[in-house]
Amino acid sequence: MMPKSKNNKKIILAVTGASGSLYALEFLRLLADMEVEVHLVISEAGEQVVTLETGRSADQLAQLVTRRYDIKDFTAPFASGSAVFAGMVILPCSMGTLAAVAGGLSHNLIHRAADVTLKERRPLVLAVRETPLNRTHLHNMLKVHEAGGIICPAMPGFYHGPQSLSELARAFAGRVAEQLGLVVPDLPRWQG
Repeated sequence: MMPKSKNNKKIILAVTGASGSLYALEFLRLLADMEVEVHLVISEAGEQVVTLETGRSADQLAQLVTRRYDIKDFTAPFASGSAVFAGMVILPCSMGTLAAVAGGLSHNLIHRAADVTLKERRPLVLAVRETPLNRTHLHNMLKVHEAGGIICPAMPGFYHGPQSLSELARAFAGRVAEQLGLVVPDLPRWQG
């Protein structure tokens, strides 16, 4: 378990069953380097995908966070707006989770935390991961956007010449972190 943040930033990270667990892993490594306090919740499908894609268990991923919560734990602090968090990231975000957030459903802790984040007007970033997109996906993205969420598709840039998948994923993770108002040192920038 990571220590509490020295910079007083607390972030919620939700990992769902969409492909893209490497993004979540690099996001956690980046925030650990920045000493940001991360509170983690992983869906059942997310646990399976983390293992399949990274070779790590969800418990190993949880070693990079301040605290991990069960997806059914509605007593988690961030299930209430009275607990102050700087924002929430769903990385990667499945289309099922997107639909639940767009519909205002709270079937599990990820959905509830996203709903609370939106109602409190805090940054909510959904790194949606699906292709191709159908009309329902696009409609749900627009609904979340209109509710105040940030749709940040898991589409990495290549202009910085990444030499590995981890480097590529870390650059995208930095872009996601910036959507929360975090200042990311050494993030590759377009230079023209």
